[in-house]
Amino acid sequence: MKKTNLKTGLTSEEIKTAKKNIVHDNLSKSYRSIFLQHTFTFFNIVNFILAALVFWTGSYRNMLFMGVVLSNMVIGIVQEIRSKKVLDHLALIHQEQELVLRNGKEETIPITQIVQGDLLILRAGDQIPCDGQIVEGSIECSEAMLTGESDSIEKEVGNRVLSGSFVISGKAMMQVEQVGEDTYIHSILKEAKRNKRYPSQLRDAIQTIIRICTFSIIPVGILLFVKQYFLSAQTLQETILSTVAALIGMIPEGLVILTSIALAISSMKLAKQNVLVQELYCTETLARVNILCLDKTGTITQGKMSVLDAEQIAPCDPKQIIANMYAALSDDNSTAQALREWADLQPNEKALSAKPFTSANKCAQVQFASGTFVCGAYTFMTDHPDPNIVAKIQESAKQGKRVLALAKKEDDQIEVLALINIQDRLRKDIRQVFQFFQKQDVQVKIISGDDPVTVAALANQAGVPGKGIDMSKVSAEELPEVVMHNSIFGRVKPEQKKAMILALKKAGNTVAMSGDGVNDVMALKEADCSIAMGSGSQAARSIASLILLNDQFEALPSILDQGRCVINNIQRTASLFLVKTIFSFILSILTIFVLQEYPFQPIQLTLISSLAIGFPSFVLTLEPDYHRVTGNFLRTVFSKAVPGALCVSLCVITTYIVQHLIPMNQAQFSTVCTLLAGVCSLCVLYKTCIPLTPLRFILVIVMSSIFTICVLFLKKVFFLTNLTTPLFILTLAETACIPFFLWIFYVWIQEWNNARKKKREMKKPR
Repeated sequence: MKKTNLKTGLTSEEIKTAKKNIVHDNLSKSYRSIFLQHTFTFFNIVNFILAALVFWTGSYRNMLFMGVVLSNMVIGIVQEIRSKKVLDHLALIHQEQELVLRNGKEETIPITQIVQGDLLILRAGDQIPCDGQIVEGSIECSEAMLTGESDSIEKEVGNRVLSGSFVISGKAMMQVEQVGEDTYIHSILKEAKRNKRYPSQLRDAIQTIIRICTFSIIPVGILLFVKQYFLSAQTLQETILSTVAALIGMIPEGLVILTSIALAISSMKLAKQNVLVQELYCTETLARVNILCLDKTGTITQGKMSVLDAEQIAPCDPKQIIANMYAALSDDNSTAQALREWADLQPNEKALSAKPFTSANKCAQVQFASGTFVCGAYTFMTDHPDPNIVAKIQESAKQGKRVLALAKKEDDQIEVLALINIQDRLRKDIRQVFQFFQKQDVQVKIISGDDPVTVAALANQAGVPGKGIDMSKVSAEELPEVVMHNSIFGRVKPEQKKAMILALKKAGNTVAMSGDGVNDVMALKEADCSIAMGSGSQAARSIASLILLNDQFEALPSILDQGRCVINNIQRTASLFLVKTIFSFILSILTIFVLQEYPFQPIQLTLISSLAIGFPSFVLTLEPDYHRVTGNFLRTVFSKAVPGALCVSLCVITTYIVQHLIPMNQAQFSTVCTLLAGVCSLCVLYKTCIPLTPLRFILVIVMSSIFTICVLFLKKVFFLTNLTTPLFILTLAETACIPFFLWIFYVWIQEWNNARKKKREMKKPR
């Protein structure tokens, strides 16, 4: 590659033709893809086809079911577009700037405007945005985010540097060689993109139900049409309407919209707390979490260091010495910032030379006319440390402090002048947050790359008990056992984070993790629920299912509560929807083999769905319920739905049998079945509302009243007809038996569940 002039950098003409540092990725979906994804689903296509058939018959009232379908589609589109806008805006706000040499002048530009051949000026604290080669100066880099190796690497003229590395110390100029999608970091992020969906029992259960129902309706629909049109001598219009009614009843479209609305409302509430929900179902996953893995820095601490005090060992003015040293040093890490803030004095001596902090010597060194001073880790300053000073440092470490030794160096001799105690600043409300998680049966695990003794001291102050485990001494074979039985970990390498998450998941736990760096990306991806800080890297924000826009860790309890509230209520009320799905399937099979015609029209099922299922479920879903989500979603809801479905099916079969004794036409048969199905669904609603609260009691009364009004005064709208006296008595008799039938079926299902539970327990190894 052509060498760029080191005195001028690129010229304006060269910049125009050079390749820019732009990555064309799909971390943020386009508006077109969002629209297509939510519009052209198998579920929507089936409903549109059914609506078109009803439209062809001219019975427009029976198309009312499309309101649910369209609402669900719009909610999904609006929610994802809202998330896209917030995420794109966040990416723009946090776009990093870089210092470059162009046209003989230094200027600061966004990283997307860097071009191939540019000369970047690298300083301590910078993250390198492109791949290139050092052409002037020298720096010390950390490639831990890329390779997992914690040791820093010296980079001198001619050495290659990779994007994603951090400059620890020094100053250098690099020439950009690879930009955009050609960089090494892009190859990592390409593998780390969120190309998998996070686990969700709720989503998987609903998709399973929808998949079974939608694929069942094709053969069932064909058989129903053939039976009613060719064998029962119905008109084409009547056949289409009754077939569509059966197929619509088999699809629990209300369950989909209920879930979408509940999760969308939850995400909007969290958005008001500056929490971005990138995936609707992640709130459910968090509601099931029983282990929360957290990094120390930026989570239990504020990510900032502060000097607590300085213990003077020899006569000196430690603040003035530190002020003089750090006026000459280029170090800009959190420790250097804390020291500059503490030693807020004007320098009174000019440095002759300065060596910044490096991970190799763990010290910064500055030479003045009055002598040479060093500041850093005491044990790295001398081969013969003073036991008394070492003891003081160890005692401070047990209290969560880091100790820097300030010393004067003469030849190879070190005279310690002072011990400076610094510490990460704990978040003010961290103890209350951890107490909340403990009460909610969520186990907290602290993960850090720092010294385990220091990490344990801070964690203990924050309310997490236990001693720190040094993960540098833990083998891959020992890791699963160590992770399961401990809560505080230090010296954790980036690659160990992913291994720890996988080990916890393999043990049957639901794991959430928070992180903010590129090195956290693969671990975040493996976690059941991933949480990123808004100030973190773009890669971490893109992979995460939740983003704390203001780094407000204290918002996690609210997120957990929102998830538990929504999921507990959906799990409780989903059975209402499956009642209609199950009895529609049963009645469709009965119609094919026994009944002459399907007993309902589409609008009659819409009436039942709206009053006994849809609206009540929406109200119940918004009730507070913060208990931890447990149990299998499908097994729970089916055990509650089957009794109601069997009761409706039994009522229809009974009415069909009595039809041979009490004459009734198809309209009267449909009316009786609609009344019985409505009453049965309202009884299931009552059972779901137990224990009755004032709100639930009012809900049952209002829904029952509206159903009664529709049946009495809106007969024509819902294709209902007047009943003869014998049919009216029959309907009353069957209505009176419904509570008894439901009770029998509920007892039977409960006993069956208990028997299965005992059988599973007997199979468990003792």
